[in-house]
Amino acid sequence: MKKLLLASVAITLSAIGPPASAADWPVKAEPMAVFAWTGCYAGGHIGGGWAHKDITDPAQLVQDAFLGLGSTVGVTTISTDPIGYLIGGQFGCDYQFAGNWVVGLEGAISGGNLKGSTSVPLPLGNAGDSARFRTQVDFISSATLRVGYSFDHLLLYVKGGGAWVGDKYSAVGICGCNLNNATGGFDFEGVDLRIGWTVGGGVEWALWENWSAKLEYDYYDFGHRSVLMSDTPNAVSGPVDIKQTVQTVKLGLNFHMWWSGN
Repeated sequence: MKKLLLASVAITLSAIGPPASAADWPVKAEPMAVFAWTGCYAGGHIGGGWAHKDITDPAQLVQDAFLGLGSTVGVTTISTDPIGYLIGGQFGCDYQFAGNWVVGLEGAISGGNLKGSTSVPLPLGNAGDSARFRTQVDFISSATLRVGYSFDHLLLYVKGGGAWVGDKYSAVGICGCNLNNATGGFDFEGVDLRIGWTVGGGVEWALWENWSAKLEYDYYDFGHRSVLMSDTPNAVSGPVDIKQTVQTVKLGLNFHMWWSGN
């Protein structure tokens, strides 16, 4: 009986043949998925910024406010370079054409605290009298067109469009030219909201699923604008002309919605 059982097993194994090796198994090649940038997104960013402001004429602002228009002869221009942090958000939509070109629209806003200050002497005051002029960029926003070229998960892009900035200014000091206040103290303040333009560029990398990260540089130009400065306690005011530009570097994270996937 045992011999008959062994013979049956041997016949069955010979009919089945030798076990297949891994090399004999069928393999289905899976092509690498290509990332598609078509869709809309929203996200946030952090970064830093630095500005340059040319201020004309803060000495005239103080002296003419107290001594009367035309008291100051000549023009004085001072400069300040505010620097600080930015934090904000962005929202946009992209469309990827057949091929690798990507076109989109984006809106962004950054709040922050870019501060700077500088001093200007007051020649019509007592020796050593001066005004300390302080500047602060509170926020920057933009609406831009974005054009890019994708290398699968990597997108290189440039952008440009309109921009807005909100600023605060103050001029604080002591001047012997103050005829209404024996201490000669003054504190002028002003606010400004102006429109300009921006250009920039960056790189964005699709991380996984609906998320991407980007690194971006932007340049803003807001031109010249007259800003009214007022010293409420002394009941005086006057204009200064301020020209400004801002540059920023931002690191952002986007979540893609209504998105074609990869």
